[in-house]
Amino acid sequence: MIKYVCNNCDNLICESSTCPVCNNRTFIDKSEIYYCKKCNIPLFDDICPICGNRAEYIGTDIRPVFPQERLLLEAIENEPFKYVGKSVWNTSGNYYFVNGDKIKFSVKNIVNNINYKDIKKIIQENEEANQKYVDTFFEEKYIKDFIEANSIRFNSIVTEAHDYIKNISKKYDVDSMFVSFSGGKDSTVTSDLVMNALGTDKIIHIYGDTTLEYPETGTYLEEFKKIHPTTPLLVAKNKEQNFNELCKVIGPPSRMMRWCCTIFKTGSITRKIDATFKNKTKVLTFQGLRRNESIARSKYDRESKGAKITKQETVAPIIDWMDFDVWLYILTRKIPFNSAYKKGFSRVGCWCCPNNSYWSEYLSSIYMEDEYIKFHDILLEFAKQIGKPDPSEYISSGGWKARQGGNGLNYSENAILSFKPCVLEENALNFDLNKPIDETLYELFKPFGILDFNIGNKRLGEVYILDKRTKEPILKLTGKIGQKLLKVSVLKETKVFSNPKIREMLIKNQITKFQTCIGCMACESVCKYDAITIKHNNKQKGEKFDISYTINEKKCIGCLECVKHFSGGCYMKKVLRTKQDKE
Repeated sequence: MIKYVCNNCDNLICESSTCPVCNNRTFIDKSEIYYCKKCNIPLFDDICPICGNRAEYIGTDIRPVFPQERLLLEAIENEPFKYVGKSVWNTSGNYYFVNGDKIKFSVKNIVNNINYKDIKKIIQENEEANQKYVDTFFEEKYIKDFIEANSIRFNSIVTEAHDYIKNISKKYDVDSMFVSFSGGKDSTVTSDLVMNALGTDKIIHIYGDTTLEYPETGTYLEEFKKIHPTTPLLVAKNKEQNFNELCKVIGPPSRMMRWCCTIFKTGSITRKIDATFKNKTKVLTFQGLRRNESIARSKYDRESKGAKITKQETVAPIIDWMDFDVWLYILTRKIPFNSAYKKGFSRVGCWCCPNNSYWSEYLSSIYMEDEYIKFHDILLEFAKQIGKPDPSEYISSGGWKARQGGNGLNYSENAILSFKPCVLEENALNFDLNKPIDETLYELFKPFGILDFNIGNKRLGEVYILDKRTKEPILKLTGKIGQKLLKVSVLKETKVFSNPKIREMLIKNQITKFQTCIGCMACESVCKYDAITIKHNNKQKGEKFDISYTINEKKCIGCLECVKHFSGGCYMKKVLRTKQDKE
C-alpha cells in the first residue's frame, strides 16, 4: 500500500498526504503492488480478497495491457495470439508480466535490433483477427476480478477525492471553475470526479491543442463531446506558428529547453483563461497532476496559487494516485478514454516530446510512421546544420534531447549583444544592433516609465522615458528608425536604476528581447496585469518574424516581471545561448 512519511516528525509513517500530528505535507515513501497468482490479478493489498491467498510483490505500480498492445508484444516475439486469454500487465520500469511471470525480453534490445516496419507488418496482418478480442476485453474475467478485488481501494480513493473537491469548491461558482483537460487518462479521471462530486456537467473544460498531439487524442475529444454535449469544451491553440518551421530556426526542443510548451501550450492556454474569466475575481482550476509521474512533479503541492491570474487557485484531486488507481477508476466506472493507451503509450502528451522514452518513440514509428519520418528528417537536417560528424548517431543516441543552447544555429547570433560604454557620455551604452530599430524597441522600454517622443531631438532619433510618478526624464534612447546604432543614456538614478549593474542588466534584457523575439508569448503569459499583447502580422519566413509587441501603459504598473522573469530578459535567450555568449 502507499506509505507517507512526515519529515517534520522524525519520518513518521502516515496514511495520507497530511501529517495527523503537525498537519504538514507528507511525502510518499514507497508504493507496493501485489499479484495473486491464483486469480491472475494485481492487488493493492498482499491478501487476495477473492481467494484468500497471499499475493506476491510485483512492483511499485502497474497498468493493464489491452489487446492492441498484447498483439504488439506477440508481434515482437513473432507469435501472434500467444498471450490470448492470459492476464497481461505492465509494471513500473516498463516490464511486462503474463499471468504474473515476467516476459524475458529487453525493451532496449527491441528498439535497437528489431526494425519497426517488421513489427508493423505483423500487427497489420493480424489486426482484423484481433478485433474480436478487443471487443470482449472488458468482459474478461480477470478485469472483473481486478475490479472486485480492489473495490475497497476504489471506494477509499474516490470518497476522499469527492470530499476534497466538494470542500475546496465551496467558495466558487460553477462558472468560476474549469478543468484543465489534456485528453489523457489523468485529466479524464479528474473530469469525471469533478462532475460527479459537484453533480453537474456544466463545468468548463479547457484543452490546449499543441498541434503535436496523438491522432487518437483528437478522436477522443470528439467522443468526449458526444458523451458530454452540455459540457463547455474550449480549445486553446496557437494558430500563428508552425512547429516544424521553428525547429529549423531555433532547433528542436530538448529536455532543458522545451520551448514547444511555452509557445504551443502555455501561451495559448493563458490567453484562453484570460478571455474566459476576465470578469472573475476568483477562479478554481482542477488539474490531473500526479506526484508519481516524475521526480519533478513529486515536489508539487496539492494546492497552489496561479502564477498568471492572481485570484486563480489550482488544485490536483488525484495528486497521490498511482497508475494502478487511475486504471482501477477507469475500468470500474467504464469511462471511455484515449485509445492511444490501448496501443501501449504510457502518456499521451506531445508525441515528439524530448521527454518521451525510447520505447514511446519506437511505438510512434509503428503507429505514426509518416509523422515519425518527417520529424526524423527535421532532426537529421538540424544535426547536419550544427556540424555533427555522425547525424544519425546523434539522433539515435538522443543527443538532440540533451542539447543546451543554440550552438551552430544562425539565429543564435541574435542572443549576443554587441555594446560598449559611451566615451563621450557617462552612464551611457552604445549598442550595435543586429536588426534595424522599429517601434517595438520603444514598447520594450515602457515598463521603465512613460515614453515621450516630443521633448527630444527628432533629427537624432531621441526618445525620453519619464518617471511615472515625478514625470522627470530617467532614460534617453538615441537612434533613428531603420538604423542599427542605439545609445541608451541613464539620466537619473531611481530606485530601480540605483545599482549600476542592475540597471545595465535591465537595459540589456530588453535589447536582447528586441533582437531575439519570435513571438513565443512567454512575456504575455507572465504579465499578471494583461498589459502585454503579442501578434504575428504575417507568417514566419525563414528567420524573419513579423511581430507586433505592444505594452498597454494604462495596465502596466512597472513591476518589471516581464523584464526580470527570464534569464537574459527573454525566454529565447536560454534557448539560443551559445558558448560564445557564455564567455
